[in-house]
Amino acid sequence: MTIAETEIASQPDMWRKIAQIAPDHYSVLPKSGERVAVVGCGTSWFMSMAYAALRESQGHGQTDAYPASEMNYLREYDRVVAISRSGTTTEVIELLEKINVPSVVIAGVAGSPVTEMASDSIILDFADETSVLQTRFATSTLALLRSHLGHDLEKLAQDAQEALESDLGDLPKSEQITFLGRGWTIGLAQEGALKTRESAQFWAEAYPAMDYRHGPISIAQKNRTVWAFGAIDESLQRDIKATGANLEMSTLDPMAHLIRAQRTAIALAKVRGLDPDHPRGLSRSIVLHQAG
Repeated sequence: MTIAETEIASQPDMWRKIAQIAPDHYSVLPKSGERVAVVGCGTSWFMSMAYAALRESQGHGQTDAYPASEMNYLREYDRVVAISRSGTTTEVIELLEKINVPSVVIAGVAGSPVTEMASDSIILDFADETSVLQTRFATSTLALLRSHLGHDLEKLAQDAQEALESDLGDLPKSEQITFLGRGWTIGLAQEGALKTRESAQFWAEAYPAMDYRHGPISIAQKNRTVWAFGAIDESLQRDIKATGANLEMSTLDPMAHLIRAQRTAIALAKVRGLDPDHPRGLSRSIVLHQAG
């Protein structure tokens, strides 16, 4: 097994550990009614998107998600939540330098630069990863935030185990995958596409499900897969199937369904003779250096 596969397989245990420690951190997470910005880069941004949509849809207050480089500094917030596995991401550091509101960073490394700049820190070092790919740290962070919103992590962990044991069938034979989501699962769709691109240099796209028919469906055909996180409209299902494409859906919690996407990404990499632990052109953390 690759390192990434081992880390992917550990997610049910990670989520159960999160369930144990989460209440210890509730005091520094956003209070109901606060206006919140959630920021990150890459995978961390997509987890920010999922959390922001969940928090606002459950009535806890205005919640916006930004890639850290695109923070809206003109908008007023009561709190900023920043996600950075390494704690060294340049754009997150620069953002924390600019804001003057309470902030909490969720990181995988204690004493990293972002933890020194945020008002509060939550360190999930047990969920940190050796592989360049982000898998269990990202979902553990989202599990922590979902726990604070009242979600049952034990049920999620059970679904995660089922996702690990499920047969991938012909998914690794797909010549292209398009991921779809609605509401909070749009962020998961973006993450599923990113994982296949990172792991396997593979053609993958992501869209809001109801926007898929406004153009992107034109590439759907036999031997390609359309992957839906959560329920999608029955008429959309029919339209996808009419193209001849494989439609991947699941009754599992969408975060557990993401594990199947992670596994598929690794399988695609192996089919293509690639090492998913060392994806081309990527490193564990993106640290930008000023010219000169």
